[in-house]
Amino acid sequence: MLEEWQTSWKNGDTGRKIYNILPSVSLRPTNWIREDVIFFSQHGPFPAYLKRFHLSDSDYCSCGGIGTALHYATKCIYTVSKAHEEARAKLRTRMAEKGRQ
Repeated sequence: MLEEWQTSWKNGDTGRKIYNILPSVSLRPTNWIREDVIFFSQHGPFPAYLKRFHLSDSDYCSCGGIGTALHYATKCIYTVSKAHEEARAKLRTRMAEKGRQ
């Protein structure tokens, strides 16, 4: 059963962002906090997600970029500033840690 699940996960079309972080399936929980799940799954109140489910007409951020969680955390001129440098450093650390689990 686990082998079949792993094959399906490896060859699937969905969940590729999470697959890049967690390439192996497991019966053990990952202990992710809610914010990590929202960020890494790209699910949440982001324009790209809302448009995907026809809850918005546009997937663009007001700065002109595609409104994903990663965009807001790393590129958006409205959210990226010197004041956010510490938060971005923590995010990079968490992303690296999630990739090693």
